[in-house]
Amino acid sequence: MFDIKSLFAKPFANIIYKQIKKDMQHAVANQNTILNNIVKQAKNTTFGKDHHFENIHSYQEFNKAVPIRDYEQIKNYIEQIKEGKQNVLWKGVPIYFAKTSGTTSGVKYIPITKDSIPNHINTARNALLCYMAETNNTSFVSGKMIFLSGSPTLERIGNIPTGRLSGIVNHHVPKYLRTNQLPSYETNCIEDWETKLEAIVNETIDKNMTLISGIPPWMQMYFDKLVERSNKKIAELFPNFSVMVQGGVNFEPYKAKLFETIGKRIDYIELFPASEGFFAFQDSQKEEGLLLNTNSGIFFEFIPASEIFNENPTRLSLQEVEVGVNYALIINSNAGLWGYNIGDTVKFVSTNPYRLIVSGRIKHFISAFGEHVIGEEVEYALLEAAKEENIKITEFTVAPNVVQGKGKSFHEWFIEFENEPTIMQNFIEKVDNNLRKKNVYYDDLIKGNILQKLQINKVRKNGFIDYMKSIGKLGGQNKVPRLSNDRKIADGLKNFLE
Repeated sequence: MFDIKSLFAKPFANIIYKQIKKDMQHAVANQNTILNNIVKQAKNTTFGKDHHFENIHSYQEFNKAVPIRDYEQIKNYIEQIKEGKQNVLWKGVPIYFAKTSGTTSGVKYIPITKDSIPNHINTARNALLCYMAETNNTSFVSGKMIFLSGSPTLERIGNIPTGRLSGIVNHHVPKYLRTNQLPSYETNCIEDWETKLEAIVNETIDKNMTLISGIPPWMQMYFDKLVERSNKKIAELFPNFSVMVQGGVNFEPYKAKLFETIGKRIDYIELFPASEGFFAFQDSQKEEGLLLNTNSGIFFEFIPASEIFNENPTRLSLQEVEVGVNYALIINSNAGLWGYNIGDTVKFVSTNPYRLIVSGRIKHFISAFGEHVIGEEVEYALLEAAKEENIKITEFTVAPNVVQGKGKSFHEWFIEFENEPTIMQNFIEKVDNNLRKKNVYYDDLIKGNILQKLQINKVRKNGFIDYMKSIGKLGGQNKVPRLSNDRKIADGLKNFLE
């Protein structure tokens, strides 16, 4: 069917793609320009005066003047904004607060400014346009598209519109896509996830869905509901569904089950968004990794992950990074975030252009015995074993189980299997060996009989969903941490085992 949107999408995609290709070649220069510009624009703010921005003329001077911070350390500035003060972290006042729940800070209010909103809106668009330019697939813009997101209902905090990032972005969907967008605004405003999901299924089950987007575990829930209702695979139900857009968690653990539910492999685009900024996106179906967003109002810094808790960690600009090193990601932006540690770790797979993978969360690790096992390592250990035995995993998390006495403590895994291993002990052996290969400290602890081999608890079907529901975190942007250094999640999951 002829569609004018599809017709105009290709030339527009080519123009944007050409610009992105150009930005790839000038990434370091663009980063330097951004740093100079944001320091200059913020020199008369409260933060700029507190940190003598008028004396900063180089990255080295910036480095000395602005320490690394997390939310707790900028909270006093945020409170001033809430009280109605202007020019605090950035000129004027934010146009929004993105409300997000932190692991240590409770609710966080992240400023989004007039200057930073294009970073959130244009990056998702650019990812789709790169896909169109590379694959020539523009037909999906003619059909219905859905983004499984938080509610667009906004409250006012300090007279500033405030809500979940996905809800804020919903207000900025271009007019030409509004007619293609599902679910309806009314359905999107439903707070209870299960009620909302039923309404989404009702609105979409008989539509020509061509693009579906969201966090993988919640997309899986949506697909499961559709299959349950229609008794059909997703590809049969939506024959023109050709693109899946996802982000928020590593896609690999969810990929096999999602594709099985769909009934065929389809193209997918991975994104790396957060309330603090849209950092990277998949620009190619052929290349590994996500393209760092080097020309979008954010100046990036990188700290070797092993140094993040040091008093004076090494801080690197983009031109100093190396492939294969785990870095904590630090941002400085036109939203007024300075030396801000977002809590994610990344690893570059290429520096020409600058493409990376998200390797984990700084606070999500297990080091009860000094092993410092990270998310990337547990995902590798489990997925390699699952691939070998043709096992599909629905969800999992890992925690330490510290028992008094030598050789008794262990890493306790909670796994919801789609299909179980034939011989569980063999599977455990494989996962444990994979983790030992990836983490030399863990290997030493097993060899030295300080730790015994890992143990697996089988979580019952939908156990993780029921657990998230029990703690009031079902749906939206919430996700289960892959691993934690305490027993909070592990103890909660004990009620949801087979």
